[in-house]
This record gives sequence, structure tokens and C-alpha cells, in this order.
Amino acid sequence: MSLLLNHPEKLKKAKAEIDAVVGTSRLLTADDVPHLTYLRCIIDETMRLYLAVPLLLPHESATDCKVGGYDVPAGTMLLVNVYAIHRDPAVWDAPNDFVPERFEDGKAEGQLLMPFGMGRRKCLVLCA
Repeated sequence: MSLLLNHPEKLKKAKAEIDAVVGTSRLLTADDVPHLTYLRCIIDETMRLYLAVPLLLPHESATDCKVGGYDVPAGTMLLVNVYAIHRDPAVWDAPNDFVPERFEDGKAEGQLLMPFGMGRRKCLVLCA
């Protein structure tokens, strides 16, 4: 909410979308959410900027591998600094700015958004 209050133009755009999809005569329901694409962009951008935790759960490498040019032996504990990935200027344009539009129309496709992890063990409830 504070991001929207600090960016009134984004709040107006979200309100216009909600009014167009839901109307003003009833409350928003879970059935409306798939039709609110800009609201989903706001949620994704908020999760990119303000994670629940800065590091993902520890993982252990099953086999010898290379990560970022470093040799990682099997059995090594790996910690992913998702905070740094979400604010990396090599991955995101203006990484510290609140820009929900970066997620519109699949523009952020292939970029690393992983507030709850990635792969088979990511959070299935919130990231579906």
C-alpha cells in the first residue's frame, strides 16, 4: 500500500482497472483476480522489491558443478541472495524503482523473479 501511496499515478491506473473489471457496486473477489493484470504486475513488482527474506532456503549441491565460474563440490551448502538478484542492474532496468509496467505483456519474461524460490520446490500457492 505504501508503494501505491507514494506513486499516485500507479494507484489511479490500478483503481481504473478494478473499476473496469469489477465495477463499483460490489467488492473484489478471488474470481476477479485473473482478470486484473495490472494488479498482478503491482504484486510482482512489490515482491521483487520487498522480499519476505533476503536469502532463499539453503540447498545442497547433489553433484559437482560450476556456479558463476566457481567449482562447487557435491554436498556444498548453497545460499541464494535473491535480494541482490532482484536489485541487479545487469538483470533489471532501474532496479530500485517501483515500475509495475516491467511485468506487463510478458516484458519481464526470462528475468529472475523468485521471491519464494524457483524450480520444483518454489512456493506453489503464491507463485502460481
